[in-house]
Amino acid sequence: MVLPVYVYGMSVLRKIAPEIPEDFKELEQLVEDLFDTMHASDGVGLAAPQVGKSFRIFVVDTTPMAENNDNEPELKDFRKVFINPYILEESGDTWAFEEGCLSLPNIREEVSRPESVKIEYYDENWVLHEEEYDGIRARVIQHEYDHLDGKLFTDKVSPIKRKLLAPRLKSISRGKVDCDYKIIYPKK
Repeated sequence: MVLPVYVYGMSVLRKIAPEIPEDFKELEQLVEDLFDTMHASDGVGLAAPQVGKSFRIFVVDTTPMAENNDNEPELKDFRKVFINPYILEESGDTWAFEEGCLSLPNIREEVSRPESVKIEYYDENWVLHEEEYDGIRARVIQHEYDHLDGKLFTDKVSPIKRKLLAPRLKSISRGKVDCDYKIIYPKK
């Protein structure tokens, strides 16, 4: 089921999400809803807090990015579920790339992140994995992982950029934004 996306100003986006218990009965439905919502919103990653669920889980599917990126063929069919993930290590040179976020509609900014990440997580079958990723796959993972710790990509831009973005963020928090998917914003 496609769920509405919670946007800037919703408190769930600023909370550290707790782990999902292994006996969580709605896990299969939550995973399906995250993928459905992400695809319907033209995203390549989506974390549970972005749909109002404060749990340590996110999904990624970078297949759409592969169509425009011949330099990273590994983006094709990179579709995963990350349950109770923990980044063990970030390494390599930092590099800037323009990021966007479904919870910040119509805002895109250059964000610097380390080029590689080592992450430990469970998949949807509760199999534990420890894997390393680099390039855009690492960036997508880092972006979604930040949501689980109550962080947004705008937290990583310069103070001047944040000040310039403030009026647009305020408009988003009031629901005054055009986007092609349903959103939930704070009711004042």
